[in-house]
Amino acid sequence: MNINTKLATIQEYFSPKVIGDVNDTFVKVAKIKGNDLPWHSHEQEDEFFYIIKGALLFEIENAPSFEMQAGDYFKVPKGVLHRVSSKEECHILLVEKNTTQHTGSVESPLTKSITSQLQ
Repeated sequence: MNINTKLATIQEYFSPKVIGDVNDTFVKVAKIKGNDLPWHSHEQEDEFFYIIKGALLFEIENAPSFEMQAGDYFKVPKGVLHRVSSKEECHILLVEKNTTQHTGSVESPLTKSITSQLQ
């Protein structure tokens, strides 16, 4: 599989798609643009972000925000309130447990079910 080919099929922002799995972990890709994703946390799971293309603004509760560039990675520890955004289109790779809910316990119009991420 080619990650860029898979990303080319994704039309919707903030809509992760599973491209593979290792044991009980999903590998996902997504496109990010805008700042509509709600603040959320994952109480039981860490979340790994890798920037493939573009720049991603990362906001974490009680910490300075920071911008990630292509080639950067960051692990959000479980239970940490966070959100991401991007002024221009950004392509990311995520590594998460296969039980990780898209926006944790927060429901928003952007929230995607695990089932929709598998399609």
